[in-house]
Amino acid sequence: MWENLIFAHHKFGDFFSMDEVKQLVNDIKNGNIKPIYFLMGEEAYYIDKISDFIEGTILAEEEKGFNQMVLYGRDVSIDDIVSNAKRYPMMAERQVVIVKEAQDLSRTIEKLVSYAENPQPTTVLVINYKYKKIDKRKTLYKTIKKSGVVYESKKLYENQVADWIRRVLSPKGYSISPKAAQMLVEFLGTDLSKINNELEKLQLIIPKDTQISPELIEENIGISKDYNNFELRKAVGERNVVKVHQIVNYFADNPKDNPMVVTVSLLFNFFSQLLHLHGLNDKSPRNIASKLRVNPYFVNEYTNAARNYPMKKVSSVIATLREFDVKSKGVGANAVPQGDLLKELMVRIMS
Repeated sequence: MWENLIFAHHKFGDFFSMDEVKQLVNDIKNGNIKPIYFLMGEEAYYIDKISDFIEGTILAEEEKGFNQMVLYGRDVSIDDIVSNAKRYPMMAERQVVIVKEAQDLSRTIEKLVSYAENPQPTTVLVINYKYKKIDKRKTLYKTIKKSGVVYESKKLYENQVADWIRRVLSPKGYSISPKAAQMLVEFLGTDLSKINNELEKLQLIIPKDTQISPELIEENIGISKDYNNFELRKAVGERNVVKVHQIVNYFADNPKDNPMVVTVSLLFNFFSQLLHLHGLNDKSPRNIASKLRVNPYFVNEYTNAARNYPMKKVSSVIATLREFDVKSKGVGANAVPQGDLLKELMVRIMS
């Protein structure tokens, strides 16, 4: 299971190639354990997964009481971490020291250099340095690369998350329709931890060998399959005035679940992609999918929208969206209800 979760990520040109991550996991299983694992980067999900894997794997259950500790960056200094790491294990071959939220020590993290130059061979020190990176030109990075492992967990692009969802579900015996995957991405963004939590809930309810459909997502996660930003984007692209009106009225009645700022941002991205599409010489479906970074399943949606919105109109819609982005944040709109603003925006786009 661990390998499946970890390897799902590595199609996307990660800092580590898939082979190296496989090597990292297999090395730990085979007892080839490094004294330092520095886990850093924007995507917290994989940092947690690798850290939890180390926490659950290296020591036997009976050894953990005396030999495994979890520290938090906000509560300790680098000196505290080093003094704990220099201790000897009790009645065990190794001790494990895990530092969570180590990014809280970003101002002093370079002080770890002296320990990294000569780490305690019987200690496994795991540093969880989320949402940030250490400077690869500085001594700490270079030193840990020699004595241990530096792993950088990169955020996925939005267009990669649907594929990631499929890769996580597949080994567990589930599949998901493109629209259902897109609903999750549209509702939860690129936060893999949130998405994985929702997928795990679904797996408790749905039998194996089931395809997760938009209906199942609507029933169990509470995302409307008909009235969401994904469907609004599609209706706008088709110039389907009736559908746009229905969705916008639903949003106006449910503003907490459908904040305007999210809708404006999604439409801004959509029309920016249409502008890009208009500028492409090669308008083959494959090239459009590649250049716009969209799932090939949705290419028709973009080509139809490009026919409905010539380049000049796309440019004016982008300007309108910028104006309404400011208004939706309460600047100069004198607190006009979001639903009314959204209706006005749709009239401007569709006219």
